[in-house]
Amino acid sequence: MDRNTRILATRLLLAGGVISLSAPAAAEFVKDSKASLELRNFYFNRDYRQDNAAQSKQEEWAQGFLLRYESGFTDGLIGVGFDAIGLLGVKLDSSPDRAGSGLLKRHRDTSKGAQDEFGELGLTAKVRASKSTLKLGTLLPKLPTLLANDSRLLPQTFKGGQLTSLELEGLTVDAGRLTQVNQRDSSDYEDMSITRTGAKGITTRHLDSDSFDFASLNYKWTSNLATGYSYGHLDNFYSQHLVNLTYVLPVTTGQSLKTDLRFARSTDDGGSNVDNNAIGAMFTYNLGGHALGLGYQGMSGDTGYAYVNGTDAFLVNFVQISDFASKDEKSWQARYDYNFAAIGVPGLTFMTRYLTGNNIDLGGNRPEGKEWERDTDIGYVVQSGPLKNVGVKWRNATVRSTNFGSDLDENRLIVSYTLPIW
Repeated sequence: MDRNTRILATRLLLAGGVISLSAPAAAEFVKDSKASLELRNFYFNRDYRQDNAAQSKQEEWAQGFLLRYESGFTDGLIGVGFDAIGLLGVKLDSSPDRAGSGLLKRHRDTSKGAQDEFGELGLTAKVRASKSTLKLGTLLPKLPTLLANDSRLLPQTFKGGQLTSLELEGLTVDAGRLTQVNQRDSSDYEDMSITRTGAKGITTRHLDSDSFDFASLNYKWTSNLATGYSYGHLDNFYSQHLVNLTYVLPVTTGQSLKTDLRFARSTDDGGSNVDNNAIGAMFTYNLGGHALGLGYQGMSGDTGYAYVNGTDAFLVNFVQISDFASKDEKSWQARYDYNFAAIGVPGLTFMTRYLTGNNIDLGGNRPEGKEWERDTDIGYVVQSGPLKNVGVKWRNATVRSTNFGSDLDENRLIVSYTLPIW
């Protein structure tokens, strides 16, 4: 165990001690508190299939520990509290020629491969007045303009402040600023940057940014209808306006049609050439345990879709590998889900989807780019017995592209268990 990991473990133990010792003296503060430990065992294998690939394979296996604590609030007109998250990743198998999967932190000298351990302790102060809460410190935002990524061993985290208000019934308001990011395979905070994946045609005059400002309004008109507006601004890079609508139409008993519509307008902030319109529509018909979805996503403008590096994009065709958001790309999706609870096997789920994209502008006189992706997920959560709540998920993906990008086959096997502490 290296020095940083020992320090992290010591801090976690001290934090736990402070929490437990303070309980008798501050019962009102801790009565609504909760803590849990998530164990996440993750195997990742990605084979690159194109000729002359820089790396033929990424293959790593790791164990993650995610300790979460959320306090209650002190009594009074203004209540205060704090949250904490402790993250620790441990290497089980890797090598320099197979590293880079995003599971583990790499040495600065990448020829040495992945580090044995890495981790983070994040603290968040919070203040509540009426139905509004202000949080300062470590954040994992889930907003249309910025979705913190949690698709590997440990989640991506941010430093900043976020105000969430529920003062009006049905209306959720979020606003704030983020200043730094800690990527999912890192223990170091750094300035934010713009994503470079795909063939987006984005050029910038800056390497990074120290502020992302955001604001969003989401209103639930009825139990079936919700609309939203979100604004995001990555300083030196882009500004973005996003609107969305979801509506669930009951058809008959056990059947419904869900409509999910999204539109985003992104423009440069004086330090880039960002210019993009992104439209998306997903229609999902639910029938008992079955769900059949059809989606379309279209890009227009001088560039592809812009979002903060390492985050998920709020796009209907943002999937396991690709975002289908390159310059001028048009893409379609067909998806099928089945919940085996419908035939008496609760906890077992299945999903498969196929996406295809074309019309990608690669610039110059190059022919258009094309790509397709096929994903399959099978998951099971044990429902009873000594292994109750243990989850197992297998995720498989195949990607093929023409004139750009990488051809790859990918498998992820994830075993997880969350232990409530109190």
